[in-house]
Amino acid sequence: MNRQHVETTMRAVVQHRYGGPEVLALETVPAPVPKADEILVAVHAADVASGDVRVMRGEPKLLRAFFGLRRPRVPTVGRDIAGVVVAIGAGVTRFSVGDRVCGESSQGGWAELVALPERFAVRVPDHVGFADAATLPVSAGTALQGLRLAGIDPVRRAGADTAEGGEARPRLLVIGASGGVGGFAVQLAALAGCEVVGVGSADKAEHVLALGASAALDRRTAWASAEPEGSYDAVFDLAGAQALGELARLVRRGGTVVLSAGGDDGWLGPMPRLLAATVRNPFTPVALRPLAAARDVADLEALVGLVADGRIRSMIDRVVPLAEAASAARDFLAGRVRGKLVLEAR
Repeated sequence: MNRQHVETTMRAVVQHRYGGPEVLALETVPAPVPKADEILVAVHAADVASGDVRVMRGEPKLLRAFFGLRRPRVPTVGRDIAGVVVAIGAGVTRFSVGDRVCGESSQGGWAELVALPERFAVRVPDHVGFADAATLPVSAGTALQGLRLAGIDPVRRAGADTAEGGEARPRLLVIGASGGVGGFAVQLAALAGCEVVGVGSADKAEHVLALGASAALDRRTAWASAEPEGSYDAVFDLAGAQALGELARLVRRGGTVVLSAGGDDGWLGPMPRLLAATVRNPFTPVALRPLAAARDVADLEALVGLVADGRIRSMIDRVVPLAEAASAARDFLAGRVRGKLVLEAR
């Protein structure tokens, strides 16, 4: 194994039971040892995402079949990280000690060291900050894959006033536009030449407009019923508060509704709603498409490139020390974050 000197212990944010932010604690734990196909990364920044908070709470309870029935099988929280490679496994060929990287781990991200399969990591240019890079794997990756489901090419061209061939710009509605995924969706769709309308809290409207939306609708009003039928070419729903029929009404015939959230079922979460969309899809004049985002290194490389070129940005609300992870999770749950919240591990 090629490695720098690496401590055998590290600090990590752990939880020994499911619950709210109060279950999180910063502890000293054994450092991971990379397998043959893994790199060991000294974490400089870790993202705080909705998936991390769901795992922390063990909700929906279906998640516990994968993460541990009574308590988390892997006690260290977090997935998206960025940092420096300090050791590589015997089979690693793409990276060397000292490389700057980011990627999505399979838990364990809120820590000083993470073992990450090399197939899920990409290089980070020197001029891209670790905090910026850490926000990309899940949030930006989900936004990118959701837009593709809607038939939108996020890297077609930047700043276009019309679609190719002189046609009118596609209109996209992003519900949940002030969050991490929604913020990236707004930017990427605008980059593709779309006219984007965002739905979010009224106090975050300025943030949504700054990302490239042409208008921001207040989610606390009856905004959906006020929108004319067939107003949009596509809807990207990241909130799940509207009925499927209501969303379908907003889209022109032949358009697309992409679904990535919804449902208050404590056991199954969004699954009943997504299943209902699948069953209903053949009988609806618009396409209802549930989104199941997956780790994709090519997508992540493209997103890092867009940040490096200044074509999208990471919308970081603030960066806080690893020791304040519980407070960060509390702010996230309370909706006190515009864009992304990042933990600084070093």
